[in-house]
Amino acid sequence: MPNLQLAVQILRLLDTPGIGVVKAQNILRRARRAETSSSLEDRLLRQFLTESQSEAFERNEERIRRLVESLEAKQVSLLPISDPGYPAILRARLLDKAPPLLFVIGNPALLSAPGVGFCGSRHASEKGIATAQDCSGQLAQEGLNVVSGFASGVDLAAHRTALEVGGTTTVVLAEGILHFKVKQELRDVWDAERAVIVSEFLPGLPWSVHHAMQRNRTICGLSLAMVLIEAGARGGSYEAGRAAIELGMPLFAAVYEGMPESATGNAELLAQGARRLMKSRATHRANLSPILAAIVDEKARISGRAPEAKEAQLPVFS
Repeated sequence: MPNLQLAVQILRLLDTPGIGVVKAQNILRRARRAETSSSLEDRLLRQFLTESQSEAFERNEERIRRLVESLEAKQVSLLPISDPGYPAILRARLLDKAPPLLFVIGNPALLSAPGVGFCGSRHASEKGIATAQDCSGQLAQEGLNVVSGFASGVDLAAHRTALEVGGTTTVVLAEGILHFKVKQELRDVWDAERAVIVSEFLPGLPWSVHHAMQRNRTICGLSLAMVLIEAGARGGSYEAGRAAIELGMPLFAAVYEGMPESATGNAELLAQGARRLMKSRATHRANLSPILAAIVDEKARISGRAPEAKEAQLPVFS
């Protein structure tokens, strides 16, 4: 397992009351600057904690080590933010809000594969589901990884179609990875080599609305563009679209005849900067040319060939 010692230390920090993503990253940065050896020592990390946090950090050592052993037995990998396998786009896009530790099942290489995120209603119309299937299938056949949140409706349609056409998919969980099971809708197409499951939450944490909102930003962080299908005026899909706009990444909102009245979020996000995703008159399928062009531009920007991407770098811990 990569950088296991550091992964255990980060997990212990995240398990400590009052330590969230930003504070954990700040502690790691400060500790790294103060450390002279090749690894971070517990005594050094405790210098940046309150007395009660330091005591909690010390108490959780054995429990967290047992947890890590059980995760290894379940073939769960721990991927700290400094590891070469950690997706660079996630670091670059989310900066100090990037998850300092990822829990991974499946093919970890897919986390760094060029991807497109999908978000949309759990209760999408038949036309909405068909649009999600059309877009995810075409993009998967173009060699792009389909990234989504494993919810009913649009998410599962995108995951399933990507696998059906021989492509790949990333499942981003809104709960701890110990809760993951392949859903019945995907069992007949599931291929562990063409899928990766990732969670940023402590392994035993249950699903929550807050986790789902945070998970949506991670979907954006792993993607070069986002596709939005039938978002309401509020809720997770709308907030995922808002996150994409805030992060300055390409967001494409589907527009088609017969859009349900409940899908007012699409129009609102188009007014805020999303781009229209429409059907081609020639093929009667979704016209993905604008998405593919935007992906090329975004990949160049994120990789640092554009000036604004050079600032999107985090200090590396070893």
